[in-house]
Amino acid sequence: MTTAMTVENLKLQQDVAFAKKGLAIAVFSGMSWGLNGVILSLAFEATIFLDKEYWLLAPLTVGALHDTFSALWLLVFNGTTGRLKELVRTLRAKTARPVMLGALFGGPMAMSSYMLGLKFAGPAYVMPITALYPAVASILAAIFLKEKIVLRAWMGLALCVVGGMVIGYTPPEGSLGSEFYMGIAFAAVATFGWGFEGVLATSGMDLLDPAVALNVRQLTSSSTYLLVVLPLAGGYALITPALTGSIGWVFPTAALVGALSYLCWYRAMNMTGVSRAMAINITYSLWGIFFSAIFTEVEITANIIIGALIITTGMILVVGNPKDMTKLRSA
Repeated sequence: MTTAMTVENLKLQQDVAFAKKGLAIAVFSGMSWGLNGVILSLAFEATIFLDKEYWLLAPLTVGALHDTFSALWLLVFNGTTGRLKELVRTLRAKTARPVMLGALFGGPMAMSSYMLGLKFAGPAYVMPITALYPAVASILAAIFLKEKIVLRAWMGLALCVVGGMVIGYTPPEGSLGSEFYMGIAFAAVATFGWGFEGVLATSGMDLLDPAVALNVRQLTSSSTYLLVVLPLAGGYALITPALTGSIGWVFPTAALVGALSYLCWYRAMNMTGVSRAMAINITYSLWGIFFSAIFTEVEITANIIIGALIITTGMILVVGNPKDMTKLRSA
């Protein structure tokens, strides 16, 4: 009996340590995604991207370059770690299909919609709406992945969303026309796109290495951008000026940080469940403002402090008792 209890306790400790590692990876994912957004935003300061003629092509080009460089960075990583054969094999396998489908939801669909939403409605309204994506993912995970979402976790998830709304909210300025409602619609599309991606990616990664799965994701997204999205939006007119101008460094740099963030996000979802990983990843809005305060002239406001406290409380509720974390696909 004593031996059996010792083995059981040892296994419990190992499972808790594994889950805690997943939570730490999720935190780093949120941090790096916040930094990614700050770096990527510098691209929109280029004169060519401010031309009204390219109102649609500019944000889509930024998204295409980001995901393309990200795919290249991941190819280098998988090549140096001996995963290229597995990547080629995975691209041909049926197990990669959920990840590929998730890439379409989270890449061209969600990211493009997010950028267009920011353009038409502004961050004050778009950020709070897109912050709802973990709630969408949790509902879908409960339906399709059979994740058990207890009341405490729902309350924590709700607080995380509220915290994101508090951080992103600013008083409206000017009149709101038809373009505003178009921006809200794009934000809603982005929210559902990221929510679907989380569930699809997690279901696919049950049989895939996260690094390989992410490379499949970025290759699918970048190919769709370059072969479908950009030709439909106006072509490749902005790619050469973007890469050869003063902002050319932004794209490979942001893509490297973004690839690291996504790699951590995918791994965290696989290690500790969709709901927990997303609830922690949502702190990207906080980290984005934190890095903006360091590298730009953004002022730290009361909204940021209050929102940070709310998000932290929500994260604690979602994570729950350490012993409960052994049930990696429950919250």
